[in-house]
Amino acid sequence: MENFVVSARKYRPQLFDSVVGQSHITTTLKNAIRTNHLAQAFLFCGPRGVGKTTCARILAKTINCQNLSEEAEACGECESCRSFQNNASFNIHELDAASNNSVDDIRSLIDQVRYPPQSGKYKIYIIDEVHMLSTSAFNAFLKTLEEPPSYAIFILATTEKHKILPTILSRCQIFDFNRIQIHDMTQHLSKIAVQEGIEADNDALELIAQKADGGLRDALSMFDLNVTFSKDNILRYSEVLDNLHILDYDYYFRMTEALLNSNISESFLLFDEILKKGFDGHQFTVGLLEHFRNLLVCKDPITVRLLQVSESVQAKYLAQSAKAPYSFLASALSIGSACDLNYKAAKNQKLHVEICLLKLANISKVLNLATLPATEGEGLGKDLGSKENETKANEVVASTTVQTSNPISVPQTQTIAPPIGKLRSTATLGKPINVAQEPVNTIAQPATIQQNKAFTFEELQTAWNALVKHLEEKERFSEFVILNRPFTLKGTTIHIEVDNDIQVDLLTTTLRTEILNHLRKVLYNTTIHLEVVVAEVENKTLIYTQADKFRFLAEKNPALNELRNTLGLDYDY
Repeated sequence: MENFVVSARKYRPQLFDSVVGQSHITTTLKNAIRTNHLAQAFLFCGPRGVGKTTCARILAKTINCQNLSEEAEACGECESCRSFQNNASFNIHELDAASNNSVDDIRSLIDQVRYPPQSGKYKIYIIDEVHMLSTSAFNAFLKTLEEPPSYAIFILATTEKHKILPTILSRCQIFDFNRIQIHDMTQHLSKIAVQEGIEADNDALELIAQKADGGLRDALSMFDLNVTFSKDNILRYSEVLDNLHILDYDYYFRMTEALLNSNISESFLLFDEILKKGFDGHQFTVGLLEHFRNLLVCKDPITVRLLQVSESVQAKYLAQSAKAPYSFLASALSIGSACDLNYKAAKNQKLHVEICLLKLANISKVLNLATLPATEGEGLGKDLGSKENETKANEVVASTTVQTSNPISVPQTQTIAPPIGKLRSTATLGKPINVAQEPVNTIAQPATIQQNKAFTFEELQTAWNALVKHLEEKERFSEFVILNRPFTLKGTTIHIEVDNDIQVDLLTTTLRTEILNHLRKVLYNTTIHLEVVVAEVENKTLIYTQADKFRFLAEKNPALNELRNTLGLDYDY
């Protein structure tokens, strides 16, 4: 029985031209080989399964090929190429840094670098998962990596570039590998299916490519899995869908149709059916958001190309996108994103998603109440400023007069706004409704207490002390300390000096209103004001040393200087 070889190994590219989706890398490497501009160290970065190690091996084989073609491709027939294909080449050394990450492993590699190749021009060292090396191993590798022998070339590969020391990065020529596009991956899988004699639906191969998320190795592994699952060597879309446990597009189209029709019952039943099939509620939410995004992309012919699906599915998206208003999709994305963010924190996750579906199903009703235009391209609030809406708003607005509790303040009227739930709509981007055009009937209460009554400093002092005592009883000690100090009165303006700017901020922001309301109420005078300043502090020179003490005394009695000079005395004696 012949041993089975997985497709990822069996169809591993052997030439640069057979590498999938990395033309910017392969073209640069071939030009470097052709012009003999090879760097001393290469760093291949990118996600898993995109061809980093494969390109490293192709580069290692090509630069030692004895019959290099004009296209800078290895011939595959010379002694060097044959030894490479049989894993018997003494010029190519591979090191797995995930399991050989110590200083001793790097020192052993450095010892090997000292010996030139027995055959061929270069010795190539491929270090995979190089980010797994310890810091000490990196430091031991620095000098050799910067100044290797002329025959040594290092090829480093990693999936986590940010974990590599900057000193290592500065010594390498860096190549960033891209995720392989779904279209390129589908074509590659189709070629392999033809070579293996497997009949495959294009939708099934595209589904595998989407599930692989840019990694060709993952796509080939899933391809092998589905071929094994199939009994007649035919890859059908429905079987691949079940085998990979992927939620079909059809569920999202049906759910969106129910939400557009505000059919809450159907959306709940459909969600329950999805859960019974074993799918996670969070997975469904993320897929529904992706579906809304795709519908939004189909709104503009320019962005339709961003939709990486088959032509049949793309036609369905275009048809449903025509039915879904832009305002609905924008609101649905906002609500769905909030559900996605809070899903893991929810205690009842099923109920959490159902509440999200309930909100989504009512978007159309809210938009209809807000009289939003249904045609695409019209403004969100075109009809909000119409006369009819102004009349309705004015009918709802109720005004009343509320007498203030402050007996010394002037009569005031207060307009009570209507409840938000009755007036406010989700469309707030249009012209605001002018509710102040109609006159509001108000009845003002006449003042019953004499205003701006004259008062003496003693009356002010009594009212001030009452406030200070109140603060002390309430255990507001910091405010008590600030106000428990003398002040002056000029006209109706109170001048008080405090110690620092912090006390000024406290008085002007927190206490000012409370102080003025109390004093104006007690003294029946609305013209009382408060002015706060920081007290000036006299800068006094402190006397520390013996010389300072002598100068201080000499300023009062100049004869001391004459006595000191005559006797030749020092300050300390």
